[in-house]
Amino acid sequence: MSGHSKFANIKHKKEKNDAAKGKIFTVIGREIAVAVKEGGADPANNSRLRDVIAKAKANNMPNDTIERGIKKAAGDANSVNYESITYEGYGPNGIAIIVDALTDNKNRTASNVRNAFTKGGGNVGTTGCVSFMFDKKGQIIIDKEECEMDADDLMMMALDAGAEDFSEEEDSFEITTAPEDFSQVRETLEKEGLSMASAEVTMIPQTWVSLSDEQDIKMMNRILDLLDEDDDVQEVYHNWEE
Repeated sequence: MSGHSKFANIKHKKEKNDAAKGKIFTVIGREIAVAVKEGGADPANNSRLRDVIAKAKANNMPNDTIERGIKKAAGDANSVNYESITYEGYGPNGIAIIVDALTDNKNRTASNVRNAFTKGGGNVGTTGCVSFMFDKKGQIIIDKEECEMDADDLMMMALDAGAEDFSEEEDSFEITTAPEDFSQVRETLEKEGLSMASAEVTMIPQTWVSLSDEQDIKMMNRILDLLDEDDDVQEVYHNWEE
């Protein structure tokens, strides 16, 4: 993973405009609603909700917004039921793309996702066509500037808590876990007061693909921009080495 830290990407995302921040809050709000419906409104008894709250805090979502989202999901029996759906496909030059969505209208979402791929010169494939090229992992990114702990001490703490790997990048520490160990590792670090730039279960590419053709780069960005604008889209994973 060395050399492919998501941290620069995370900083870039966080520095985006207010509209983008609104989109992130919409995405996390839906995740909160699904987590509450699945496991209840008490984070102490709902590990998925705890993970979503940690993600919300890493994205600077205010505590009162988080609490409102939990109360709304818990108190509204008629609230929207979101369905989880994943699309897989290809961008320019065979770039692998996975799109996770939460939707109350599968037809609308499928149409929008297909449209994004088509406009960027890509195409939606069948289930499983690219996911085998990714590993599902828990990933925690810690900004070096926000971390007072010695790197070796942090590594030992993470590994003792159940992490699979620890790597040091130029400006960050990256901890990876098996998906089932993610919550335990994250909570161990949280109890030590460590601030996390990102904490989520994600899809990490096994190999990366670079694009040299300007038109390919433009088209790939077109796909990503269109997907980013769609409120149904929760996460987009790809193996483009930007």
